[in-house]
Amino acid sequence: MVRPASFGFNAETAGSNVFQRAAVAGEAFAERARAEFDAAARELDRAGVRVVVVEDTAEPAKPDAVFPNNWVSFHADGTVVLYPMLAPNRRAERRDDVVRRAAAATGFTPTRVVDLSGAEAAGCYLEGTGSLVLDRVRRIAFAALSPRTHRAPLEDFGRRLDYQIVAFDTRDGAGTPVYHTNVLLAVGSRFAVLCEEVIPSAEQRATVRERLEAGGHAVLVIDAAQMAGFAANLLELATPAGPVIALSRTAWEVLDSPRRRRLEAHGSLLALDVPTIERLGGGSVRCMLAEVPAPAA
Repeated sequence: MVRPASFGFNAETAGSNVFQRAAVAGEAFAERARAEFDAAARELDRAGVRVVVVEDTAEPAKPDAVFPNNWVSFHADGTVVLYPMLAPNRRAERRDDVVRRAAAATGFTPTRVVDLSGAEAAGCYLEGTGSLVLDRVRRIAFAALSPRTHRAPLEDFGRRLDYQIVAFDTRDGAGTPVYHTNVLLAVGSRFAVLCEEVIPSAEQRATVRERLEAGGHAVLVIDAAQMAGFAANLLELATPAGPVIALSRTAWEVLDSPRRRRLEAHGSLLALDVPTIERLGGGSVRCMLAEVPAPAA
């Protein structure tokens, strides 16, 4: 997790992210975001999740640094992937020292770095595990195509990491592509959360559903209103006491009791209160977490 130094509304990302809401003049949003971040990190730690916090640097200002999953992913074979991002002011978030700190603190041993960021020169983007929702066991990458998720780097990721790609199109109620896959889909070890109504193609909807179910995932379908409340923007995390499913308080509140109970069958729900980060940043709890696989026994 990266503790934000200059959190704020990012005008460079707002054009493709309808989840963002502009700041109110005079609001102390940066301080609020840091307080929300600190509380979330403490709650994760109390729940048994091993948390590594790295401080953002003040210069250059990086309003979205709290979302490290968009620029880096860590893989069980020691691979570290760096990703191409649409907004120029987000590219400074890619920091070697963050990777080193995360590795040193968790026992993760990097064996290679796959740097896909060169795709930015061609105007192509793939924003980490925002663009990619990974079934790491079956090596399937689900990806909703959008201005932030392009086929060329997606296919490059698949070749270089030996992942099958399941790409599909989306449209929200206004006919706009959903900006990141991880706001409409989550994949845990035995479950998945999916907003299938934003996939207009019946064939693509069926393919996504079939690939999830073939992997043994119980699919929890949510509607577009629940997606807008970040109900799919969650992450299953391992703890000594068993799995914890981290999501936001907003997401917890938009889920009805039957859906909560279905999720609770797969892990303890940990609802974190991050409304400022959600409103101005347009991302939620899953976006704040760059998961690091446990070292092999």
